[in-house]
Amino acid sequence: MIDLYTAATPNGHKVSIALEELGLPYTLRVLDLAKGEQKTPAFLAINPNGRIPAIIDHEAGGFAVFESGAILIYLAEKTGRLMPSDVQGRSRVIQWLMFQMGGVGPMMGQANVFFRYFPEKIKPAIDRYQGESKRLLTVLDGHLKDYEYLAGDYSIADIANWAWVRTHRWSGVDVSDLPHLQRWLDAIRQRPAVQRGIEAPPSRIHLTKDGDEAAKRFSEEARKMVEMGQAQKDKP
Repeated sequence: MIDLYTAATPNGHKVSIALEELGLPYTLRVLDLAKGEQKTPAFLAINPNGRIPAIIDHEAGGFAVFESGAILIYLAEKTGRLMPSDVQGRSRVIQWLMFQMGGVGPMMGQANVFFRYFPEKIKPAIDRYQGESKRLLTVLDGHLKDYEYLAGDYSIADIANWAWVRTHRWSGVDVSDLPHLQRWLDAIRQRPAVQRGIEAPPSRIHLTKDGDEAAKRFSEEARKMVEMGQAQKDKP
């Protein structure tokens, strides 16, 4: 049995999707990020960085893994699925996984902060992060013109990138001119395990809608977390 410590974020959904795809039994342990539950001593003992997701694999003697990309690699290697075992095939998957970890996630995350959450609308910052997000999604579109999935067969690289790319509207990024990316988004969305994974836990808002009360509440809570994080950084 695996304990999954998570929340309804793209990084959290990466792992719940993978667990569903792999058919691994797991217990969902949802943390309230707005209340700072990810900063409690109990959780910091699992992930010293105080971020979700993290897992504890009780079949492996209570082995803890944090960082979403590291968790995906661990689960793929544990089961021998969603990542090839040959050196080059494994490398292709990890390259596209790192593309998400080092590019898509950070850039879309910063677009969210400045476009949605930051109290002051700083247009150069918004333009910077939305522009870089769009560039990265265009790279994916160009690659997917010739490939059904990112690294050959469906893999953890697709799961990681899809969990973020699906939220492009929340980041203020239009993908209507990226047909291959849209085809890939739609194909993965149809997978039953993916549909179950994005409900574990369910998103607090529907990420394709703007301006409704749920979206406003979500943005306000996220804004408080951003401000709380900044206050912690400013402590002497």
